[in-house]
Amino acid sequence: MANWMSGLIGSGLISNIPTDFLQIKSTVSPWLAELSEAEVEPLVLASVLLSLVVVYLAAKIGGELCARVNLPAVLGELIGGVIVGVSAMHLIVFPEAGGEVQSLLMNLVGMTTGQAPSELLRVFQGESEVISVLAELGVIILLFEIGLESDLKELIRVGPQAAVVAVVGVVVPFAAGTAGLIAIFGIDTIPAVFAGAALTATSIGITAKVLAEMQKLSSREGQIIIGAAVLDDVLGIIVLAVVASLAKTGEIEILNVAFLVAGAAAFLVGSIFIGRLLSPYFVMVVNKMRTRGQVIISSLIFAFVLAYIAAAIQLEAILGAFAAGLILAETSKHNEIEEQISPIADMLVPIFFIVVGARTDLSVLNPLEPANRAGLVIASFLVVVAVIGKVIAGFAIFGQPGINRLAVGVGMIPRGEVGLVFAGVGAASGVLTESLDAAIIVMVIFTTFLAPPLLRIVFKEDEGAVSPAETTPELETADEVGS
Repeated sequence: MANWMSGLIGSGLISNIPTDFLQIKSTVSPWLAELSEAEVEPLVLASVLLSLVVVYLAAKIGGELCARVNLPAVLGELIGGVIVGVSAMHLIVFPEAGGEVQSLLMNLVGMTTGQAPSELLRVFQGESEVISVLAELGVIILLFEIGLESDLKELIRVGPQAAVVAVVGVVVPFAAGTAGLIAIFGIDTIPAVFAGAALTATSIGITAKVLAEMQKLSSREGQIIIGAAVLDDVLGIIVLAVVASLAKTGEIEILNVAFLVAGAAAFLVGSIFIGRLLSPYFVMVVNKMRTRGQVIISSLIFAFVLAYIAAAIQLEAILGAFAAGLILAETSKHNEIEEQISPIADMLVPIFFIVVGARTDLSVLNPLEPANRAGLVIASFLVVVAVIGKVIAGFAIFGQPGINRLAVGVGMIPRGEVGLVFAGVGAASGVLTESLDAAIIVMVIFTTFLAPPLLRIVFKEDEGAVSPAETTPELETADEVGS
């Protein structure tokens, strides 16, 4: 990457500074040349604080602008992330394989402290790791909060419908995507299978956040979407393990797949069953504690333990956090936990959405770049399959008269960070060509940004279809109780 300082100097905005930023090393005190770990850590902290300022500004400005035009605030956070990320301002970016410092914030840190390039790279890597971990914590807290706001009994009641939506939402896009890539574009079988697998994912974090903003999380549609998205996450992990094994060895490791299936089933059922048995003891212990923050700290310990167990058996940590929320939602401390987790979520969750947006490279959408054209053609096909496949899943719901099936299907559309994981694994394994990798990224971008406004539209149409005269007093009372 061209040195940004050189551009400022060449334009005349800054003078009397060496034209090559790397030469700053020779103009500063010798003790800055070689820094110990103890000397690097304060710079990492300073860089993280500066990055968080950018993250929160981008999240609030983007969220406020979208909220004022009646769009979900999460969409504004995603767009804010794109603006400050690798696609635009290069403020929040992450190290690449080449080890080059791409962040303008890091260049600012280097300019003000006079760090050598090797030390600046160490600071950049440390700052990126911290922001990435905070983003992961953000989505864990988000799913814990979503679990608290969900109704376990309702989830169990709509479980069969959620399972159907999840399975159809995995099978249809996978089969259509793989077959289409082979038949229409002549792509080899293994890369086509990998790209088809990327179509199966659903980003539960993005959909759950939009549903919570719209106060539709406790609706029948919302509970089916959440249940199906959780199952989609499990199925997606299994599919990823299968195709990754296929890419490496050319064959599927049945034992590994069986372990994942058994582990997922045992964890989801076992954690909820055992958690409900132990929840009275949780309340009893919390009631006996006399220190400040006993409720929220105890709740976070419980959530993090389940998140760790999920991660340890090769599931997603967010599944453990969601299960913890479901369990604690049935305790007498439910309202207190929900009230106290909100400020923590307000602090950490925006980091997750900003990071998702910041990692999104819109340069793959540029049709003027010849290398992008093949990818864009394939991406158009993948986007169509990605959207239609999930919408079809919504219409597979049975035994639920009056339900908004289109809303359920649309709620399953966003791929978000989950789709990027598929693309990353495929690119790292060497299975995906550049055009196919770019096509998957484009599909992820479109589905991620398309779903939030579409969700608001389909739910609004559903509300408009029910006139006041058609609403019974019983339903009104139930709605009031649910709200």
